[in-house]
Amino acid sequence: MLKEPLHNYLSTYDESNSDVIGIFKEEDAYLKRLEIKDKYTFIIIENSSIKKFKDAYIELCDKESENVVSTEGGEFLEQSLQYLKVNKNLFVYLESNWFDVIGVDSVSLELDDVFGHFDFMLGFKVQKKHEQLIKTFLNQEINESTYDLMFSQEDGLWSLNIELNGMEEFNENMSIAEAYNLLYRTIFRLKEFIEDQISH
Repeated sequence: MLKEPLHNYLSTYDESNSDVIGIFKEEDAYLKRLEIKDKYTFIIIENSSIKKFKDAYIELCDKESENVVSTEGGEFLEQSLQYLKVNKNLFVYLESNWFDVIGVDSVSLELDDVFGHFDFMLGFKVQKKHEQLIKTFLNQEINESTYDLMFSQEDGLWSLNIELNGMEEFNENMSIAEAYNLLYRTIFRLKEFIEDQISH
């Protein structure tokens, strides 16, 4: 569920003789637990100098029409979340190979017009039968009142909305990159939790 796509993605770096790739502590612990960390000699732990989503496809879109206003490079993600407070009519749409690894279709981030909090909206590729596992994890890690979960029979995807403000490490002055990193790490742990539960 997680091992194969992560291995496949890391192997693409290996094949291209890439010198380094940044991973988060959750990924590092996962690879060590599976005793496959040593296969990837080019890995280092994520820090502020490494940008997880520097090669992501990023759009700024109009909330009302959903039309693309502009496409942005990875440096855009260094903007503070306050950017979305100033530009309340816009939302950020992001696609990344890293999100593919954890079974996430794409991720949008916007400021909620009514409550004034930041919301992530994403498609999550996990079978419908794992609903209770998803809810158990999210209730423990976030808060039942700060996420919405709905399965689309048509797409075979979970529509998952998460309030960024309800996440433990949230800081209103964090960058958009840090917000996406926080979401990635949370979903990585969710995928790992599901994997562990169904393997027992």
